[in-house]
Amino acid sequence: MACPKLDNFNAYLEKLTQIIGNSGMKSLTVVHMEVPCCSGLVFMGRKTIENAGNKISFREVTIGMNREIKSR
Repeated sequence: MACPKLDNFNAYLEKLTQIIGNSGMKSLTVVHMEVPCCSGLVFMGRKTIENAGNKISFREVTIGMNREIKSR
């Protein structure tokens, strides 16, 4: 869990890049709220995959303000 607006983005990016690069993960799913600042988590997820150099699948799930799934 992270907040791209309030947390240290670069620290999370570095840590996640190491995890993805060393774990053998096959996919990454980012679940975020529909508010604009949370879309930074999507950018972070895609960037960590790019930085790790692994070809893994990426999925994004957006949760609406009323707790409904807005998109997958």
